[in-house]
Amino acid sequence: QIQLQESGGGLVQAGGSLRLSCTASGEIYKRYAAGWFRQAPGKEREFVAAFPWRAGNTYYADSVKGRFTASRDSVGNTAYLDMYVLKPEDTAVYYCAASTSSLGDIRAKDSYDYWGQGTQVTVSS
Repeated sequence: QIQLQESGGGLVQAGGSLRLSCTASGEIYKRYAAGWFRQAPGKEREFVAAFPWRAGNTYYADSVKGRFTASRDSVGNTAYLDMYVLKPEDTAVYYCAASTSSLGDIRAKDSYDYWGQGTQVTVSS
């Protein structure tokens, strides 16, 4: 089991920035990839960013490319999502996730076994 705890959401004006954190505990050695997803009211959960935990490319949704940066700390417990030039359409509950298999597409939510509880990001115009 892997437990994920997000933090860092909040209310920000358009053009502002936020950093989300996702701290993992439990069997973190099983983690293959870390992903960030978001869900706006009335919409399906959508991919934001993901990367293989040990090495590999980082993937971004087209809607956030160039504005968001996904990363991890050197210790290996925490993933980050740095969000810049935020727009009202970025308003959503943001979730971090962990996958334990290298077989799936890490841009697909079905590839993830563990999810955090979500953190609200609200961008005002």
